[in-house]
Amino acid sequence: MTGHDPDRVLIFDTTLRDGEQSPGCSMTRDEKLRVARALAELGVDVIEAGFPAASAGDWEAVHEVARQVRGPVICALARCNTDDIDKAWSAISVAARPRLHVFLATSAIHREHKLNMAREEIIRVAVEGVRRARSYCDDVEFSPEDASRTELEFLAEVVQAAVDAGATTINVPDTVGYTTPQEFHETFSYLRAQVRGIENITLSVHCHDDLGMAVANSLSAVRAGARQVECTINGIGERAGNCALEEIVMALATRAQVFGVHTGIHTQRLYPTCRLVSSLTGMAIPRNKAITGENAFAHESGIHQHGMLRHSATYEIMRPQDVGLTRSHLVLGKHSGRHAFRERVRELGFELEAQELDEAFTRFKALADRKKELFDGDIEALVLQIETGTGGPWTLVSLTTEAATGADARAVVRLRHADGRAVEQAATGDGPVDAALTAIERAIGLPVRLSKFEVRSVSEGEDAQGEALLTVECEGRSYRGSSVSTNIVEAGVLAFLEVVNRIEQSRAARRPRVAAGAA
Repeated sequence: MTGHDPDRVLIFDTTLRDGEQSPGCSMTRDEKLRVARALAELGVDVIEAGFPAASAGDWEAVHEVARQVRGPVICALARCNTDDIDKAWSAISVAARPRLHVFLATSAIHREHKLNMAREEIIRVAVEGVRRARSYCDDVEFSPEDASRTELEFLAEVVQAAVDAGATTINVPDTVGYTTPQEFHETFSYLRAQVRGIENITLSVHCHDDLGMAVANSLSAVRAGARQVECTINGIGERAGNCALEEIVMALATRAQVFGVHTGIHTQRLYPTCRLVSSLTGMAIPRNKAITGENAFAHESGIHQHGMLRHSATYEIMRPQDVGLTRSHLVLGKHSGRHAFRERVRELGFELEAQELDEAFTRFKALADRKKELFDGDIEALVLQIETGTGGPWTLVSLTTEAATGADARAVVRLRHADGRAVEQAATGDGPVDAALTAIERAIGLPVRLSKFEVRSVSEGEDAQGEALLTVECEGRSYRGSSVSTNIVEAGVLAFLEVVNRIEQSRAARRPRVAAGAA
């Protein structure tokens, strides 16, 4: 292998492509840019920004990431056909370090039922795809889709052809999460033994988690010679998801003596990056999630607590500080100053611009007047609202609700539009949240349907903030919103308004694109 330290494992993040394909995880262009910048700060080597041929919106998002984000290689996915590859290159050609990633299915089941192509045609199309990509770009990755279910002899034949055609990275995907660690180790060992020139390219691994073995299979591939791991933040992705970036990185770091390799990831950025992606996608991190879950460093058992007091290594194999977590719980109160607030935000792994810090501190003081004690979860939620908030024309002026046992709830909302209009509307419903959201629908006049509504606590105590997460369908599209408040009805209303504003922004953005496309 050439081009980098042979003991360095490259981290290829596909959160913006494979991760975004997870149901309910689609992101806007601005949200993708925010994630891409966070990934660059995290230190990933490659960002797969999307699949430009999928839609005009996907092309635009990939293009903006390529244009604005510096540091990592910016990669675009394409099928092995001329149109896909041309569109992918047009999207990423502005990147400082572009990569084209072309793929073609190779397994018998895909050859027969999806492609209806013979082995010889598969090889021909793969070679043509790699060559066309190389005509644009020196950095070309090839993936034989469903490699883990492809006959080893044929897999080696396809990989050999791709290497000879100029591929610089060969990715071996377990597309349906079917393989096992021992099988995958044998697959990589076979390719290294059979493919001429494989020592001059980077071997990559891409695993799905259908049987819960994505991380284990990826680690097995690393032991067999893979030097790039494709993964996503929080393991999001199609079906059961992908290999989780935070888990593979910390496994390699914690068991460095076993694997003998390292990554370039700034691990202290893991927790804030995972929380950002969770907030943007509406996919909450399970409490028992490895590395970044709330319980990952919690110890309730008396025996565990006793051991921890004596020496943290008795029950902790990693330090929480290594992944961006802290030991502090009760942090700030109404008398805390700007400096203390800024330092706490930094300790939690967030970096805010001066204007964002001013807004965050103003919201913090308002929240401190409503809560006696503020915890890390409160601060994180507040900062994430600043970082991910969309803004928009509609703002909440006032909210009044009435609810009693055995009777319909009633809500009155007063909204203000950026053009100066003030609208007040009342409605009833089977609860205060239902009544308030119905009142907003009537006030604004959008044809929306609430399809999902969730509430969870973001901190501790009886005055804890609640986070409302909701999904709304409008004109054939899905939109997500989230907000936090000590008043859960208010949180639901603010989350709904975030969605309403996003719908209006989306409508406005689509109008000029249609005109430009016609031209």
